[in-house]
Amino acid sequence: MLTMEEAMRQITTRFAANEIVKGTVIEVRSKEVMVDIGYKSEGVISGGEFDDIKTVKVGDVIDVLIEKLEDKDGMVVLSKEKAEFKKNWDNILTICNEGGTISGKVKAVVKGGLLVNIGVEAFLPSSQIDIIPPKNLSVFVGNTYEFKVVKIVQERQNIVLSRRELIEHERTEKRSKLLTQMTPGDIRKGTVKNITDFGAFIDLNGLDGLLHITDMSWGRIGHPSEMLKVGQDIDVVVLEINREKERVSLGLKQKLANPWDQIEAKYPIGAKVKGKVVNLVPYGAFIELEAGVEGLVHVTELSWTKRIAKPSDVLKPEQEIEAVVLGINREEQKISLGVRQLETNPWDQVLIKYPAGSKVKGKIRNLTSYGAFIELEDGLDGMIHVSDVSWTRKINHPSEVLKKGDDVEAVVLEIDKANQRISLGVKQLSEDPWNNIDKFYKVGDLVNGKVTKLASFGAFVGLEHDIDGLVHISQISEERVEKIKNVLKVDQEVTSRVIKIDRAERRIGLSIKAANYSTDQLQAEQEALDALKPGEDLVALQHAFDAANDSP
Repeated sequence: MLTMEEAMRQITTRFAANEIVKGTVIEVRSKEVMVDIGYKSEGVISGGEFDDIKTVKVGDVIDVLIEKLEDKDGMVVLSKEKAEFKKNWDNILTICNEGGTISGKVKAVVKGGLLVNIGVEAFLPSSQIDIIPPKNLSVFVGNTYEFKVVKIVQERQNIVLSRRELIEHERTEKRSKLLTQMTPGDIRKGTVKNITDFGAFIDLNGLDGLLHITDMSWGRIGHPSEMLKVGQDIDVVVLEINREKERVSLGLKQKLANPWDQIEAKYPIGAKVKGKVVNLVPYGAFIELEAGVEGLVHVTELSWTKRIAKPSDVLKPEQEIEAVVLGINREEQKISLGVRQLETNPWDQVLIKYPAGSKVKGKIRNLTSYGAFIELEDGLDGMIHVSDVSWTRKINHPSEVLKKGDDVEAVVLEIDKANQRISLGVKQLSEDPWNNIDKFYKVGDLVNGKVTKLASFGAFVGLEHDIDGLVHISQISEERVEKIKNVLKVDQEVTSRVIKIDRAERRIGLSIKAANYSTDQLQAEQEALDALKPGEDLVALQHAFDAANDSP
């Protein structure tokens, strides 16, 4: 039979600090619970270690950890929480080395991540919660997930978890499986993961595919965000698969028929169509006939007669217009359209309406250095060349005799339908006075006229029949004349004598000093004139008029 000392020694041997033992609840107080572990004295546990002290009953058997066998009052110091922690910690170390997986419930949001209960408290960094770190961590609180143990510090009893690594591993397995099973032409369900300027990345449940902007719609779109939103679920068509690089090209428009497949039947050449202006460029306007089908109206096809500098002068974006189909290239997906073909080409009737030799009336629309443009009807102009303004006068610029906005009458000289040109003349309204010059003037005639221009070599005198004669500086006076402006003025009335007529060259020479000459004197003067060099010829009107602006 054991002595009291031996019995006490056995009891002391059975119990030691930091050991977990079974204990029986013998009393429940307001803030503490008394527990009997079979030791020589009872232990006490704080009520805060129980989820609800009111549910604890006398006789309940619980696991407790011995912190001290005796305190200053001779009581055993016990802990229910530490017993649970030690059991869980030992269990975790047993079943879950670093790299293992374990289930846990998210308890709270803490600085830098989440606090997770896996039997003990563990830390889940925000970067390890998901593939894309979430902005709102509170949505995870209260949820249970599987985690990978990435780090255990036994000394400090710290555990670091990762959910992201499990997700990535799962996605890798799914991706490999999908790449093996997937074939071009498959229709797959996916979720819009990200949107860029050039397209959208679609999550195919573990595998990301690229949906390029050009494969979203047969029609024109400016940005993928016009059709898609992040998080949107869509069905896409698998276009291409690169299993080595794990890349998949996807399409959305391919679920619908290509509108260009039956394009010739839908838009035969010559047919009238309606569409919307979707783009204006310097060389033309793009017209959307339907989603995915656009035609180009070249700037030259906007009007038969008007010279349109750029399409934006007559068209606006989003404007609805009619056009005619001119040509189709299905391989290049191009349709040529025309707007002017909706109306009759006025040049088809121009030969009938304005035959050569007919007289026309119009308003001067524009003046250039080489002629004047006359508007015969809306969009139809004719041009009077500067050489067809006068039979007798050298016109340097049409503004000398014509004015913009004036109404004029002219004669149709020529029609060039191919180049859409109508040549007009004003001088042709009257007969060329040089055809009857012999009836108007003879050598020796005295004539009166007004000085019209002064030049360094002489003066021009306006005669009847709209003809100019030239008085050379040597023919003004018997005395030497240094400067014309010293003896003659513009608009001055003068009397002179015709001393030369050259019909072939359309020239008339005048002499003021010869107004009182005899017949013999006139003949001598004419011989002197004939002896002049071509450059000094006082009646070389062509050259004289070219130099008419020289300082006299």
